[in-house]
Amino acid sequence: MQSPLTGILPVAPTPFTAEGAVDEEGMRRVLDCMIDQGVDAICILANYSEQFVLSDEERALLTRVSLEHVAGRVPVIVTVSHFSTQIVVDRARYAESLGASMLMMMPPYHGVGLVPAEAGIMEHFQAVSDAISIPIMVQDAPLSGVSLPVPTLVRMAREIEHVSYFKIETPFAADKLAALIEQGGEHIVGPFDGEEAVTLLADLDAGCTGTMTSALQPELIGPIVANYRSDDLDAALAGWKRCLPLINHENRQCGLRAAKTVMMEGGVIGSDHVRHPLKPMSQRTRSRLLQLAKELDLIALKWGK
Repeated sequence: MQSPLTGILPVAPTPFTAEGAVDEEGMRRVLDCMIDQGVDAICILANYSEQFVLSDEERALLTRVSLEHVAGRVPVIVTVSHFSTQIVVDRARYAESLGASMLMMMPPYHGVGLVPAEAGIMEHFQAVSDAISIPIMVQDAPLSGVSLPVPTLVRMAREIEHVSYFKIETPFAADKLAALIEQGGEHIVGPFDGEEAVTLLADLDAGCTGTMTSALQPELIGPIVANYRSDDLDAALAGWKRCLPLINHENRQCGLRAAKTVMMEGGVIGSDHVRHPLKPMSQRTRSRLLQLAKELDLIALKWGK
């Protein structure tokens, strides 16, 4: 990448057939739809991609299919998280070899009782940085149960060459982003938020330069970031207020199922299947989701029709 990545970097859902197999053609259609949504980059194999129900072979397949199909139209961020440092290094090298523009990774964890000390976390990220030459985004999320205080994140940015992007989705994310930016200075190239942009305005106030949401409504959330960064704060606030009911419903009621359900309704993919032990959303939740999506005339809701 010639300049720092900013804007809207949504996570691509992983489509499955109704029987639960990886849908390769559906994956290609998801990527095309997201590009038509005007995204600044696409992230694959993240938590909202159901990375935790994919086999190693399926991950490798989806990495190759995605990077070959996107073919440089937008940057692709490949998530490589795993507890094993060697597995993360292998995944990172493979992703870069196929053309990934960036990696995203969580700190190593295996349940709340199996978390390395800070030295082990630093060594984990250092090993990946030593193996590749593209930026690394640190995903700081409650899911891991790993505490990454601001001084640790700043140390990572200063001491580990390719660590320069941060996705902060912890409670009180805005305060953490502000402290990270202040203490890290020039070493913090890309401060991002997540959680479907539910705290986006506060995080933009704190200095974040972009957001990593789902693929549900990036064509509406992206302009919020762009307007804010061009100092049109009224337009940014108005856009966020417009999107907020759907943001809230996705974040609090639907989770990773929302984008898949809307994409199935819009003909992007053939099934919104989620792998067990995940369960389909209730009809009540689905009906409200589609109502809110229709009110916003989302691209995903009509892309394949």
